[in-house]
Amino acid sequence: MTENPRFSDMTTDDAGLVPCIIQDATTRQVLMVGYQDEDAWERTADTGLVHFHSRSRATLWMKGESSGDTLTVVSIRSDCDQDAVLIEAVPAGPTCHTGSVSCFSPASAPSLGQVIDELTRTIKDRAEADPDASYTARLMANGDLAARKVLEEAGELAFAAKDTALDGSDLRVVEEAADLIYHLLALLAQQNVATQRVAAQLVSRRGYKHPCLP
Repeated sequence: MTENPRFSDMTTDDAGLVPCIIQDATTRQVLMVGYQDEDAWERTADTGLVHFHSRSRATLWMKGESSGDTLTVVSIRSDCDQDAVLIEAVPAGPTCHTGSVSCFSPASAPSLGQVIDELTRTIKDRAEADPDASYTARLMANGDLAARKVLEEAGELAFAAKDTALDGSDLRVVEEAADLIYHLLALLAQQNVATQRVAAQLVSRRGYKHPCLP
């Protein structure tokens, strides 16, 4: 295994390609498999965003170039034979074209990350709505309200967790956790803080750092 290998050190197939496995740097979930030629390899290294070579179109492409669901590089490692590469990345949204978080995810089982991405988009879409008609718009228009609601929901989650020990039911924990996540995402949106920055911060605390990460 080699950290930050050079393309010239890799063993390619007859078409000059190297298989590239993408893994979520935070959750460790395998997201997709693609192929890189030297051009895609160098563009990935230069920009910090994963690029691939499309075998069907015979062209360079950046993951998320049309959808916005980019992959920000955290680390790059080759395998022991140097004929495949593993890229750990922070996804900006669902990786699979079906809308699933991973190309290996069951379509019927969305992950928390996928739900967060969808909810974040919904919150941003409602930011311009009439605050009198939309609770989300009201949060987005009032940073003090958004912050107070996060504190309130965090307290309710804590009390729900204490009550679980008494009645043995964790339903309120689930419900209050969902409320807290919604209000946290609303606060982040109100502060113009992208969820990807939070993910990158969590990843960096595990000892990884890529120069292109915010």
